[in-house]
Formats: sequence, C-alpha cells, structure tokens
Amino acid sequence: MSDTPQESRWLTRIIDGIDRSIAMLERVIMATGVILMAINTIANVISRFVFNHSLIFAEELNSIFILLVTFAGIGYAARHGRHIRMSAISDALPERARKILMIVITAVTAALLLILAWYAIQYIISLQAKGRVYPALGIPVYMSYLWVPIGLFVTGVQYALTFIKNLQEREIYLSTDLREADSQELELEL
Repeated sequence: MSDTPQESRWLTRIIDGIDRSIAMLERVIMATGVILMAINTIANVISRFVFNHSLIFAEELNSIFILLVTFAGIGYAARHGRHIRMSAISDALPERARKILMIVITAVTAALLLILAWYAIQYIISLQAKGRVYPALGIPVYMSYLWVPIGLFVTGVQYALTFIKNLQEREIYLSTDLREADSQELELEL
C-alpha cells in the first residue's frame, strides 16, 4: 500500500508548479497587452494630430488587447483572491458555516466557469464557420476570441483548486494561497 501523505505532497508540488507557470504567463500576457494597448493608442493619437488621420486598425487592435487583458486577468484575480466578493452574509455566519459556504461557492463557480468555457468554444467554432474577418487587420475575428475560453478555463481550474484546498485544510481559503484571515488583515491595513 502506498504512502498517501507522500502522494499528496507530490501531487501538490505538481499542481503548484503548474499554477506558478500559469501565473507567470498571465502576468506576461497582461503586462504585454497593456503596454501594446498604450503604444497603439499613443500612436493613433500622434497619427491623428500629425497626419490628420487615425490609424485604421487602432480600434480593432485595442478591442483585441482588451479581450486579452480581461480574460488573462480573471484567472489572475481568482488566483490572488482579488475577485469581487459579496461577504455581508458570510461575515455574519459562524466559521463552520462560512467554510461550507466557501466550499459550495468555489465548486459552483468552478463548474459554471468551465461550462462557460465550453460554450465559448462552441461560439468560436460558429464564428470560424462564418469566416468573418476584421476589415482593417484582415485577421479572422474568431482568433481574437480565443482568449475567452482560455481565460474562463484557467479561472475555472483556479476555483476548482481553491475548492480542493478548502476540502483539505481546516482554514477558509479565498484562493489557493490566500486565507480568509489573511484577507481580513490586508483589508484592515488599507
């Protein structure tokens, strides 16, 4: 019979490694997207004032960058427990009830996000079949929407990991690394 705690630590290390890799990728994507959006916007403003014409692709490019940053950012927010929480009811509950509520919330949220990712994939497939392209950029529209199911999937996985963490640990976790108690201390500092 195998040693369960040893297997658990091994699995935890693998999951943590994957999580760190995804977090690093998200940071790079968000930073690059914001920088490119700023460069594109500044170039468009300069073009408008210097040449009296806007860049024809600027609006399309910024809409792609907004999708990119938004859907890379939702996974990042979930990973760091920075998502919007309506905690008025849960704050009034005893600790055990809050723990059960957090387990239910993370499980339902993970399931809904993964279902939304599936529907986003179906939508992208229908967009691809229509063959629409951005008029100025000339690239297929469906390609800009690829970030939607990726972001939803990564966020769903993040909530699933938080669900597992809450099942394994006695304390209440808002994300895999942020305990509810730590979050309250951060709020008091602000």
